[in-house]
Amino acid sequence: MFGLITGGSGSGKSEYAENLAAELSKETKLPLYYIATMRPFGEEGRKRIERHRSLRAGKGFVTIERYVNLKGLSLPKEGVVLLECLSNLTANEMFEDSGAGDRTPEEVLLGVRKIRSCCRHLVVVTNDIFSDGITYDETTEQYQRYLGAINQALAREADEVTEVVCGIPLMVKAASETNRRLP
Repeated sequence: MFGLITGGSGSGKSEYAENLAAELSKETKLPLYYIATMRPFGEEGRKRIERHRSLRAGKGFVTIERYVNLKGLSLPKEGVVLLECLSNLTANEMFEDSGAGDRTPEEVLLGVRKIRSCCRHLVVVTNDIFSDGITYDETTEQYQRYLGAINQALAREADEVTEVVCGIPLMVKAASETNRRLP
C-alpha cells in the first residue's frame, strides 16, 4: 500500500501517518522505518524534531535521517516505511549544495519511487502550503511549483490519499482493492 498524507501545519497529519504506519507494521509483522528529512536548523527546528521523536516513541520505528538524494538510500527488503516529509525534502534538494537544484521534482520522485519499490508499505507525509493566498518572491513560488508537481504526481500513483484537517482524516482517494479502516 502506498499512502500519501497531506494537511496544513498542526493538522495532525504526522500523528495520523505514524499511527497508520505502525498499524501496517503490526498487521504484517514487518520492520518499521522512519525516514526523517528535516535538517535540524535553529532552536525551533530542534524543538520540532524532538516533538516528532516523542510522538513516535515506543512505536518501534528505526529512524533514518536523509536530507537529500533519497534514491541513494538503501533499505532492507520488505518493511513499512514512513517518509516525513516531502516539503522538507523538496526544500533541501532545492537549496542545499548537495541537492538536485533545478532537477528537484524529478529527483524527489525518483527517490520516492525507489523507496516504494523496496518496501511493502510506504506512507508519505506532505504539506498543504498552497491556500494562504499570499504572493511570495520568485524563489518561494518556485518551491511551491516544485512541491505542487511532486504532490500531484504522487497522489496519482498513491493507493490512498488522506487530508488531515483539525486532527480528522478525510479520505480523498481510497484504495480500490481494500476497504481500509482509518487508524
